[in-house]
Amino acid sequence: MAEPAKPLSVSALNAYVAQLVASDEKLRDLSVLGEISNFKRHSSGHLYFSLKDAHAVVRCVMFRSSARQVRFDICSGAKVCARGYVSIYERDGQYQLYVQEIEPQGLGLYYEKFEALKAKLFAEGLFAPEAKKPIPRYVRAVGVVTSPTGAAVRDIIHVLTRRNDSVKITICPANVQGTGAAAQIARGIRVFNRLGRVDVIILGRGGGSIEELWAFNEEIVARTIAGSRIPVISAVGHETDFTIADFAADLRAPTPSAAAELAVMEKGALLADLAGRRERLLRLVRKKLDKGFMDAEHLRSRLCRVHPEERIAALKARLFERTKRLNACAQAVLDRQSGRFGACALRLRALGPLQVLSRGYAYTRDAKTGRLVLGAKKLRPGQKLDLFYHDGRANVAVEDVHTDGKAGN
Repeated sequence: MAEPAKPLSVSALNAYVAQLVASDEKLRDLSVLGEISNFKRHSSGHLYFSLKDAHAVVRCVMFRSSARQVRFDICSGAKVCARGYVSIYERDGQYQLYVQEIEPQGLGLYYEKFEALKAKLFAEGLFAPEAKKPIPRYVRAVGVVTSPTGAAVRDIIHVLTRRNDSVKITICPANVQGTGAAAQIARGIRVFNRLGRVDVIILGRGGGSIEELWAFNEEIVARTIAGSRIPVISAVGHETDFTIADFAADLRAPTPSAAAELAVMEKGALLADLAGRRERLLRLVRKKLDKGFMDAEHLRSRLCRVHPEERIAALKARLFERTKRLNACAQAVLDRQSGRFGACALRLRALGPLQVLSRGYAYTRDAKTGRLVLGAKKLRPGQKLDLFYHDGRANVAVEDVHTDGKAGN
């Protein structure tokens, strides 16, 4: 009986298998047709993905130097022809296809379904910008539809709590991959809409292959998101992953953590924003009050002008003023007339009989009848007469009457 071979270490075994693979001429240069899955672009520039068909999967890596030569967008779901060599990654004991060249070969099954549903819903207007609901600025409660055990829910809760510990978080558990996952995701959205206790819904999960994310590419999920009264933020996979849910949602976040950042304002910023709004509101109120007081004063002034008492007072003032002016005018007329009267009086006085009498003349009246005696022919002897001088009167009797015109001799 042959002696058993000496045991090998795991490292030695992997190294031996790697040497066997490396010595196989066929594995040094070959081309493989398949559909890309689990595509990831590392920050170093290396590409990591899998190639699959209906029955099997092989892991692939494409280093940065080769990736720079690619002239099309590589994504999960694309059907490609990859040329390279097979080698063993000794640390993990798994073989990989090291891709040096890659060419597109058409669309994979999942990608075709994705593009077909995307085109259909786009034509119906489900992705239209005007159909998007704005995310509320002040959020008090957040609803999360995701797996209750995944890393995504922990990230969301951590970020929400850190940003504002006053926000209420409600989790609606749902399977996010596999059979029935799409129906559970849609049900979670409907539950939050029916209860109406949250201001925004975060819908998400961590990264994965196109198959693992497929629940978010189902039509039932897209239509439920579009019909939600509550704004929905989609946060499915990594930044490079796009799903139908992302297009239907009101806002897409690159990761679940980013969705929490977008959903809730940081508490300090929120308080500062509220303080600023309060100050602006107070300024507006003061401005409105000042304007109201000015308007009231203007109306009071107008009312006073048309009030009967004010009208009467104004008319009285006008009457007083006009009376004053009339009196002044009358006084001026009187003064002018008085002056004229004085002047006339002086002229009359100069022409009057008293002035004549003062020069030595006198006039005669019949003492009995008081009639003025105008000439000697009216006299008769013995007639009683009154002689008027400028300084008095004398009573005389006529002794003789001469009418020969020689009275002055």
